[in-house]
Amino acid sequence: MTPINSIHHVLGFIRDLSWADVPDPVRHQARRCLLDTLGVAAGGAQLPAARILRDFAARHLGASDRGARLLMDGRRVSVPGACMAGAGGIDALDAHDGHVLCKGHVGVAVIPACLAFDEAYGAGGMEDLLTWLVLGYEIGTRAGIALHASAAAYHTSGAWNALAVAAIGARAVGLDAEAARQALGIAEYYGPRSMMMRVIAHPTMLKDGSTMGGFAGASAALLAAEGFTGAPAETIEQFAADPGLWRDLGARWRIMEQYVKPMPVCRWAQPAAQAVLALRAAHPHLDATQVRGIEVRSFREAVSLDCRDPEGTDAAQYSLPFAVAATLVHGRLTAAEIDGPALRDPAVLALSRDARLIEAPSYSARFPAERWADVTVTQADGTVLESGPTTTVGDPERPLDDAALRAKFRAGSAGAWDAATVAAIEAAVMGEGGTAALRQRVLAGVSR
Repeated sequence: MTPINSIHHVLGFIRDLSWADVPDPVRHQARRCLLDTLGVAAGGAQLPAARILRDFAARHLGASDRGARLLMDGRRVSVPGACMAGAGGIDALDAHDGHVLCKGHVGVAVIPACLAFDEAYGAGGMEDLLTWLVLGYEIGTRAGIALHASAAAYHTSGAWNALAVAAIGARAVGLDAEAARQALGIAEYYGPRSMMMRVIAHPTMLKDGSTMGGFAGASAALLAAEGFTGAPAETIEQFAADPGLWRDLGARWRIMEQYVKPMPVCRWAQPAAQAVLALRAAHPHLDATQVRGIEVRSFREAVSLDCRDPEGTDAAQYSLPFAVAATLVHGRLTAAEIDGPALRDPAVLALSRDARLIEAPSYSARFPAERWADVTVTQADGTVLESGPTTTVGDPERPLDDAALRAKFRAGSAGAWDAATVAAIEAAVMGEGGTAALRQRVLAGVSR
């Protein structure tokens, strides 16, 4: 298949994909991705970055007759504003799904886009909304793989999930093939080619670029609808490294390859945190106050998460030593351990400041397809405890089962909605209850 035929195949997939085309396991995975991401949105809704972005959109990105409500808020803004604030609000809590070869996140931008374009243009029923979701995951994941395979620099997720949002917008607006092609080109050109390692070195609310990825992608579709043109999307039309990447749309379902995070911190820090949990399970009497030293061996990108004394939750989510220390002290790593008073816990900070981070070449060689770490804890009496090599939980090879994923959703949502609302959303998403009220419950804002 030549590069020019790739775009025709992609455009046909955007136009024609139906729920009937989606195999049952993929349908179930789509529901899992939606439920998990809504739980992250609920959990992150009151974090500072999420509040700032919603207020910004409400003040400066007002709605036309085609507006949409802000996720977890209820105020009506423009569709690009809703996509921007929705993606940024999810990105505020680093617990959303991702793909190892993308080294980033698809659903963070796709799900706010599905909800925003649905409000403005009407997806129809729940199955239609989920079809858009699958469409976005398939386009976005491939765009991320293509960008990482063709660009030397490590770009944030917004650089490529903008194309996923543009594809959803093209489908929602009803763009013809040529306009949809322009939308993809606009999204790729305007998508934020921001440098991921810069925010790793200086962790802030910028996070993974998906805020502007959502904005650029939604804007691209709407600009194309007005006749605006863009350069061809190189990641689709000129990507030759893997001719099959776009050819297998509709045959290989990349949404099945997404990982789910059990902890709300950067995925790179999670193998080490998981290793600490394994140590605590193997040594139930392990007392963090009697720990004299922590040594963490992991891959190069993980040990670059070297913030020792995070000033805010955004920095804590990108801190390997803080995540390890918090897990060792508290025996868990949830949103409560990376925000508010927990950031000033003296026991955690003491261990974080003193932790040794060491790159293990063997682990670096396995990244990004695999993420590994091991942790050694030295106690005050000289006893040395070793976790051994530990990988992440939640990858497709070690997935969270439905029960664990539902438990994560309930825990993340508990601060946003009352128990009845949480149960109703869960039932609607998983196909076990009525769907008519789902959009209202999710978009109307918190209920407590």
